[in-house]
Amino acid sequence: MISKAKKILTRNLLNIPGWNTRRKIVVIESDDWGSIRMDSPEAYRHFLNIGYAVDKCPYNRFDMLESNTDMEMLFEVLDSVKDIHGRPAMLTANSLVANPDFMKIEADNFQHYHYEIFTETLKRYPNHDRVFDLYHQGIEGQVIRPQYHGREHLNVSRWMKALQQKDEHALEAFRYNMFSVHHKQNNENILEYMEALDIDNKEQLHDLSRMLKDGADIFEQLWGYPSASFIASCYVWPSEIEKTLLETGVNYIQGVVAQGVPVPGKKFRYSYKYHFQGSRNANGQRYIVRNAFFEPSHTPLEDNVGMCMQRVETSFKWNKPAVISTHRLNFMGGLDASNRERGLTQLESLLKQIVKRWPTVEFMSTDELGNVMKSGKP
Repeated sequence: MISKAKKILTRNLLNIPGWNTRRKIVVIESDDWGSIRMDSPEAYRHFLNIGYAVDKCPYNRFDMLESNTDMEMLFEVLDSVKDIHGRPAMLTANSLVANPDFMKIEADNFQHYHYEIFTETLKRYPNHDRVFDLYHQGIEGQVIRPQYHGREHLNVSRWMKALQQKDEHALEAFRYNMFSVHHKQNNENILEYMEALDIDNKEQLHDLSRMLKDGADIFEQLWGYPSASFIASCYVWPSEIEKTLLETGVNYIQGVVAQGVPVPGKKFRYSYKYHFQGSRNANGQRYIVRNAFFEPSHTPLEDNVGMCMQRVETSFKWNKPAVISTHRLNFMGGLDASNRERGLTQLESLLKQIVKRWPTVEFMSTDELGNVMKSGKP
């Protein structure tokens, strides 16, 4: 009982400071789009059979590169619910624009890293031939808005070092065109190479800057516009890269309240910086802070809709926009169709309850919310 009361108090306190608005604004930020995860049902069964606990990790159990069917069914749900302006619910799809080129890396005897653009990755998967066109249809229909999540969802230097040192688990995943599945977590790899912007020393900042600029250029080529916002993998990033992001056109930095700042020389050790809704850094960039969460694939036995509604209500109580955090895996069915059915059913219920409870609600993308903040007319 005390723990529950403490959580409610914390949720309220975190919503008090920062930018205010009396408008009922809802933003849905969804991470990991475009990135590989579990390669296939066959890969999942293989790792399960050799003793990997892939059934215990929701990402390994449910997440896979988005397919034609995934996109079509998601868009149908989003388009079925309209806000006060007649606009459909919109998903800010935080996009990775590249993945490792496994064939080239192996041909190069693991000596150098090579990547392929997301559209090339799609060609290696069945039922993915219309995904890129569907994205553009969704952008035009205002149900999806890609924003920048990085070039890859991968710590390139740590992964390549593991491959060069012939790490057995890294090589086993590599054989299945994957990097993020391992036998067990340990101090050497607790984030499964997903921590793209983590660093071991300050000298690596130059490489991060180069990769981020490269990825931002690819993003604009793919989607036809520069991304105005960015979300770091695993909520970990050195503050120095924010200036690089500004140079690519990023004015808004997505995240949760706490930013994990890498401590050079101490692997997986972080200091923490805290941000509040709409607060600004020294470059004038604003932080867009997530204050609600919707993750039915993580907690299938819990009332995900009810808990998210409580957080939306709290944000509106303190005159804050509701920024809902979710991940791609909640809507993917390539590994388990029942996962997609559960996620979309609950998403539809959430959206319908929001518009019923708050008839003046406005659905926005992250960059639209940032522009509202920037306008000075809340």
